[in-house]
Amino acid sequence: DLASAKDLIGHLAPGSMLLADKGYDANDLRAAVAERNAWANIPPKRNRKDPICFSRHLYKARNLVERFFNKIKHFRRIATRFDKTAENFLAAVKLASIRIWLRGYESTA
Repeated sequence: DLASAKDLIGHLAPGSMLLADKGYDANDLRAAVAERNAWANIPPKRNRKDPICFSRHLYKARNLVERFFNKIKHFRRIATRFDKTAENFLAAVKLASIRIWLRGYESTA
């Protein structure tokens, strides 16, 4: 995962924040994020010699993303990558996201 992380942050906007877990704690990834004028909020590994500043409060927002991925995997079409083209897969992800969002606003009465 760490080897392909630099390719994934290519479209990281200036002033944005990268939330990642301890597996992505590497100096070269942090430098790549800093080159894009962004901030990496990654907790340091236990064996790191130089202390790195990170916000535990902001890191908790990562939980929302993890829970979303868990919910979206319940849709078989997305979990098995049923669609062959990227456009159709993105459309299925958007539809599943809308269903998840609407589920939160259903009336229980």
